[in-house]
Amino acid sequence: MDIWTYQSVEYVTAAGETWLASASEYPRSMRALWESRPWAPSVLPCGRAFDVISMPALFGRRVLDELWASGPGCGPVAAFRGRTLLFVQPGAAPRLRRLLAWEEWARDVPPLLCHGKGDAVTVPPVQRMVNGPDSPGLGAGRWIVAPESREPWLPGASVVLWACVRAAREPVGRD
Repeated sequence: MDIWTYQSVEYVTAAGETWLASASEYPRSMRALWESRPWAPSVLPCGRAFDVISMPALFGRRVLDELWASGPGCGPVAAFRGRTLLFVQPGAAPRLRRLLAWEEWARDVPPLLCHGKGDAVTVPPVQRMVNGPDSPGLGAGRWIVAPESREPWLPGASVVLWACVRAAREPVGRD
């Protein structure tokens, strides 16, 4: 199944909001912010509910295709400023960084930004408003796969590693 055949969603479900807010030290405050400004992007810390692997957009597409082709699929995924943000298990970011350095695959895989404990990432709005060219939220990123449950499945470091290696080694244009 090719994830790119689906259109990006325009909103995060209430259960997905609860999961995202759980990353914050003050989840109720995050929910209140989203209630008053659902079109605004937010900054959330990594390491508690999720880590994030940020990769160049085109490589990210290939990695997501590999995750879906190999069976496990993926959890939430966002696009922000030309990058694909893959939400992964807490602790997966530093482990993936070590696995890439330890193995010889680092030379095949483009540089990945692995955001874990102590880092924070900007997440897209929980609701996208597109009423006109000056609408708030435009350019604030978008969800490719929006959070829709309180406990989304998140890939671990080894799953992401193998998807990255396969994506890097596959010839471009294999469709």
